[in-house]
Amino acid sequence: MKPETLTLLKNVSTATLATALFKRGFRQQFIQNVQPLRVHGRQSMVGPAYTLRYIPAREDLNGIEVFKDPSHPQRRGIEECPAGHVMVIDSRKDARAASAGGILVNRLQARGVAGVVTDGGFRDAQEIAGLEIWAFHQRPSAPTNLTLNHAIALNEPIACGDAPIFPGDIMVGDGDGVIALPAHLADELAEEASEMTAYEDFATERVRAGHSIRGLYPATDPANVALFDAWRKTHDR
Repeated sequence: MKPETLTLLKNVSTATLATALFKRGFRQQFIQNVQPLRVHGRQSMVGPAYTLRYIPAREDLNGIEVFKDPSHPQRRGIEECPAGHVMVIDSRKDARAASAGGILVNRLQARGVAGVVTDGGFRDAQEIAGLEIWAFHQRPSAPTNLTLNHAIALNEPIACGDAPIFPGDIMVGDGDGVIALPAHLADELAEEASEMTAYEDFATERVRAGHSIRGLYPATDPANVALFDAWRKTHDR
């Protein structure tokens, strides 16, 4: 990902990116039913996806002793997810299943990981909410639900909250949730979404000043296009 793409994506919303994706025929890139434990300022979470996939646990293979194995996929993923990436966990949309807890998410933060996303739950949700790393989940998981799922694979294509996620896809998260951008489209999506954001900010100012949305949103009146051009110059946008 280009540094300028990273900068642009940190300053656009997942809603705007969803519109840009929809124009290209993508309708399933938004992860369903996950929310941030805490919103971290005005800039979005951005980073390439590093994935972990769970399957339903088989009890004879997934006792609590499996976590003693350093090659356990969950444990390996915590130590191998690259700095600046987002760890994305397919927990089968099961909020009962604990995808990780406070110590593991602290470790991700210490290693410089940009965020962690699961369509399951976190243990120690209150503790994780106090960290500086972006973290998204369905809802807290009961402490005993460590072994409902079985960590099976790292850095393979997954489904997280019904969204198809491939390793290296660019994940963007904000107060609304998380969206996955196909990696080969990230640069053009960032530029388009940045342009859309500028116009949306202009339109919001006009609406708050009492103007109608007719001809403004969308911009079907040439007069509003001219006003926007002038607005961009005065706002250095």
